[in-house]
Amino acid sequence: MSPIQYDRRSALRYMLHGPAAFFSLGAFHAKWTDAAVIGPDEQIKVTKIETFVLKNSWVFVKISTDAGITGWGEMLKDDAKACAAGALEVADYLVGKDPRPVVHHWQAIHRGAFYRGGPIKTAISSGIDQALWDITGKCYGVPVYKLLGGPTRDRVRVYGHVSEETGVTAMKVGPRASRTPFKYVEGQRFVDEVADRFKALREKHGTGVDIGIDFHGAVQPPTAMLLIKALEPHHPWFYEEIVQALNVDVMAELAKKTHIPIATGERIFTKWGFREILEQRAATILQPDVCYAGGITELKIIAGMAEAYYTPLAPHNPQGPCSLAASLQVAASIPNFMVQERGDNEYDELLAKPLPPVTNGHRPIPTDPGLGITIDENKLLAQVGEPQPYRARFDPDDNSVVDW
Repeated sequence: MSPIQYDRRSALRYMLHGPAAFFSLGAFHAKWTDAAVIGPDEQIKVTKIETFVLKNSWVFVKISTDAGITGWGEMLKDDAKACAAGALEVADYLVGKDPRPVVHHWQAIHRGAFYRGGPIKTAISSGIDQALWDITGKCYGVPVYKLLGGPTRDRVRVYGHVSEETGVTAMKVGPRASRTPFKYVEGQRFVDEVADRFKALREKHGTGVDIGIDFHGAVQPPTAMLLIKALEPHHPWFYEEIVQALNVDVMAELAKKTHIPIATGERIFTKWGFREILEQRAATILQPDVCYAGGITELKIIAGMAEAYYTPLAPHNPQGPCSLAASLQVAASIPNFMVQERGDNEYDELLAKPLPPVTNGHRPIPTDPGLGITIDENKLLAQVGEPQPYRARFDPDDNSVVDW
């Protein structure tokens, strides 16, 4: 270790943890927690990769370095154990390397695999990518969005629970009825029930609340066409995953039959998957998930591709604090951001300090270095356990398998 490295690192640790902390921690805390621990020309190496599967199926990855800086990311919550195991295999490549050439590492991890793409492979890349950006931001003492050319905005609009307290004025629901729509062609009574319930919701909230409706890919194309037309008079904000995500040609065909925007992306992976969506105009709102579309690196690229088609991003987020924090960093670094899903969730149970609260329907962009959050490892370890069991769903009339 060079004398410069020793002086900078040792001085910081001494001030935060040594005897000086007894009388000066309060004075130095604000100054030093946002400061770079190492300089841009100093050496740093990855020493370890760890993964944690929680009881709610959230999967976290932690990357440690010899400079004492750690980075955190999240991966796909389905196939949790496979994602956690796969991330550990990347240690053969990553341990011993400088974590800061993040895009180079993304390429090496992606192209170094013979079998590429799909949810598990891209989830592994996504979690590691978030953690590497987290480390890099902490090294330079800045939030990730500043490394990506931001900020492009001061705050991020969110949707979730409509509330006067938070000012959130946007929400999303499913096609509500007495049961889920799983028949190939649903009858008129079912279609009317979905439309009537959405109409009642619209009348309850008025035109000042944006209400999206998520088909979740569980509706068959003939039924999707019926529902799209029946719901149009009540002005949905968007239709999400109107059919299974891989049916891009069918989605494009249905998109031409309605003036309501079509959204998709939570089951699309990497720039190559979204290219087809954009080229066919199958959707006019993209919803990539930072935990399995390829991480921060890939979402930035997807956003650039989408901008050329005048298409915004509304990042998908069914997961935890790293997912939200990484999505906020992306939102603050792209021009064509629309809204953040579940951005009103606080996730305080896993954080050392809470995120800035939502006000007027927007969440302030985190300004702490890296992803802008600090995971409380004790709280996280208390939630480690067996993930949720595998699920399947059946038609109660004949026991045939239907989509989730």
